[in-house]
Amino acid sequence: MLIEQITQALTAVRQQKPLVVNITNYVVMNNTANALLAIGASPIMAHSKQEMAEMMSFAGALVINIGTLDSVWTPRMIYAVEQANSNGKIVVFDPVGCGASSLRTETSREIARLANKLIIRGNASEIITLAGEQAQSKGVDALDSSDAALGAAHFLVEEYGASVVISGETDYIVTKEQTVQLNNGHEMMPYVTGMGCTLTALTGAFAAIGDETGLAAAAVLGVVGEIAAEQARGPGSLQMHLLDELYQLDEETLATRLKLQVR
Repeated sequence: MLIEQITQALTAVRQQKPLVVNITNYVVMNNTANALLAIGASPIMAHSKQEMAEMMSFAGALVINIGTLDSVWTPRMIYAVEQANSNGKIVVFDPVGCGASSLRTETSREIARLANKLIIRGNASEIITLAGEQAQSKGVDALDSSDAALGAAHFLVEEYGASVVISGETDYIVTKEQTVQLNNGHEMMPYVTGMGCTLTALTGAFAAIGDETGLAAAAVLGVVGEIAAEQARGPGSLQMHLLDELYQLDEETLATRLKLQVR
């Protein structure tokens, strides 16, 4: 049943071509916009408060990524979340580097508290820190395993009424109803900058057509990453093949290759 829901979500994104508003970091804007285009969504990288109320009146979802956080960006992010709330839109939040500095940790918790409809997508250390526990990290890189973040994820689900996607060697999607484990992907993927940010952006596309768990996006990126790695010689060509595979992915390939289990 879950696999059928995921494949149907892929078809729905391509049919509906949802508009996804992204307030994301300078490092990954091009990567994530291209990934959204490849999967069939319509990205807009909107950062101005002057247009955000209008944008959120017709967009499908809002993606907030704090990768290049500063005092100018934070008020824009807060305002965008308020506009998403006013319009009943889901917020997909990526707490990049939560735990690397007090600024990132405090801002992450403020955004998570504010959003009415929320999906949190982070690595294990970010999820652990966001939940108020002690994590192991180096800058924006996680040193904790995905399994170690499951307790923190369950806490965040209860604390913020959120769905939580923990990405890593094993991906977990934690909701009030269930925990789903995904074992696709490839060990080369962390060597491409913004791979997690790409997952966050794709989560916005699927949230816009009704998947408020984050499961479909994680499943799709894991499968296409795996296929792309089979053709790639290294991280540079992996990124190229990843976009191609997002564009080419069909329901049958997704269903056949998906390694999924409910815990």
